[in-house]
Amino acid sequence: MMSTTSTTHSGQPASRHHTIAPGEIAIGVIIGRTSEYFDFFVYAIASVLVFPKLAFPNHDALAGTLWSFAIFALAFIARPIGLALFTLFDRRYGREIKLTIALFMLGGSTVSIALLPDYATVGAWSGTLLCILRFGQGIALGGTWDGLPSLLSLNAPAGQRGWYAMIPQLGAPLGLIVASGLFAFFYTTLSPADFLEWGWRYPFFVALAINVVALFSRLRIVATPEYAELFQTQELQPTPIMETVKEQGRNIIIGAFAPLASFALFHMVTVFPLAWVVLETKESPAQFLFIEIVSALFGVVAIAASGPIADRFGRRNLIAVCAMGIAVYSGYAPQLLNAGNTGEIAYMIAGFVLLGLTFGQVSGAVNSAFPIQYRYTGAAMTSDLAWLFGAGFAPFVALGLASFFGLAASGVYLLSGAVCTLMALWVNLEGIRLGTPGSRD
Repeated sequence: MMSTTSTTHSGQPASRHHTIAPGEIAIGVIIGRTSEYFDFFVYAIASVLVFPKLAFPNHDALAGTLWSFAIFALAFIARPIGLALFTLFDRRYGREIKLTIALFMLGGSTVSIALLPDYATVGAWSGTLLCILRFGQGIALGGTWDGLPSLLSLNAPAGQRGWYAMIPQLGAPLGLIVASGLFAFFYTTLSPADFLEWGWRYPFFVALAINVVALFSRLRIVATPEYAELFQTQELQPTPIMETVKEQGRNIIIGAFAPLASFALFHMVTVFPLAWVVLETKESPAQFLFIEIVSALFGVVAIAASGPIADRFGRRNLIAVCAMGIAVYSGYAPQLLNAGNTGEIAYMIAGFVLLGLTFGQVSGAVNSAFPIQYRYTGAAMTSDLAWLFGAGFAPFVALGLASFFGLAASGVYLLSGAVCTLMALWVNLEGIRLGTPGSRD
């Protein structure tokens, strides 16, 4: 464990001495990531169940959902912009101020969506306001990077890097479980008219409360002297965006493409199947949300299992094998969504197991690719770019392909992600063989 220091990153005396244990960091990381993913999934579910009817009732159901998914992608476009903006705040005013502004901006955008007027009230302004608020969510998400996953990996005991790398990823299925549970509750207990009028708005208000809890949980760690010491010694120091691109361009590109299989699958088992079930079957959305909850529990177990597997066989090997598994999955699994409840359950559980095994380690693979002095900003940049390329347009593209060319066509998008991951891993392996710096685990 690293020793503490008596100064903060601003050079001021620390108010107290406190040694951060890996378990304490892990709790802060899980709370923070669960909060972010809860916000994410609340919006994603509403993109299927609410916004097509609320903001685009002048279109048919498919067109309205595609418009909703197009707006969904705006946050992923905005995230790199938010990262650049908040990196300036980080360097000038410090991590605590940056996180506070970013999380309150995220909560404010989310709550404002809860107050969104419908098309009957303001016409096309309903969709326009949704675009503005979704872009605001993306800007804020770009500023929520706190470096805690890097701090966690720096404090990981020897031989347990894979175990500690998977901890931040648990926030994704946990956030999905809570968001799906809330929407399923309101959908089943309210009339369709009441749900569309006011019931869907409550999960967005809950998001603000969760963000406040997450903010204090993260600030409790960020404000400690040990964190300040790592900041002071460059290990968690934000570097200028252009400098990071200049010095670490190769690692950024590889890091952006290496997780594409995982990130593409992420939306193929969370957002896309819900849209398909709502549009193409007579099944209740609440029933499918319960299937998502159960499947996400398998995802939690798979993410946890990815840690010891990666520590035993190597992170790169695990990601490569999972990418090949995703490629196979893309060839037959989408058709299962037309095979009734049994097919849906098989599609979801198999998808979440594959997702958990690879998603559990992609963040650690990205972080470890960078030298210490560039890890904080480099990891944030590659994560934002990977989400943009691999996941941002996945629901829109997959639903469009499936609707116009059949379910099997949606697997093409997923297959492209698997191919990109395998190519990125091969390029990185060749770089290591030729002596180019890169991730070696």
